[in-house]
Amino acid sequence: MKTAYAGCPPYITKDGSEIRELMHPARHGNRAQSLAEARVPPGGRTLLHRHSRTEELYHVTAGSGLMTLGEAVFPIAVGDTVLIPPGTPHRVEAGPDAVLSILCCCSPAYAHEDTELLEQAFPS
Repeated sequence: MKTAYAGCPPYITKDGSEIRELMHPARHGNRAQSLAEARVPPGGRTLLHRHSRTEELYHVTAGSGLMTLGEAVFPIAVGDTVLIPPGTPHRVEAGPDAVLSILCCCSPAYAHEDTELLEQAFPS
């Protein structure tokens, strides 16, 4: 199975990031995982959240920013890959100068129902 970027419309997830599902079982016929591109605008961030079942891998392809992973907060930049175990609170924040673009691999595949928001609104 092959998908084309232009044929993958973006949508906003519960955590506030813009996502393009590049490969997802609900649309493309794969079975055990999903692959998406997440984009966070300069200076923006996602809401702190966790997934009870899903393990995620984030691979930064453009921009830079900060990753919150459990109690740790650390910089991320192009070429970095982060493992997010199930149940681990996490969020990303883009730096002020460029869009933060991340490839997100989820197993099992991403589902809104598996996303628990740990903040209810974006901080001011």
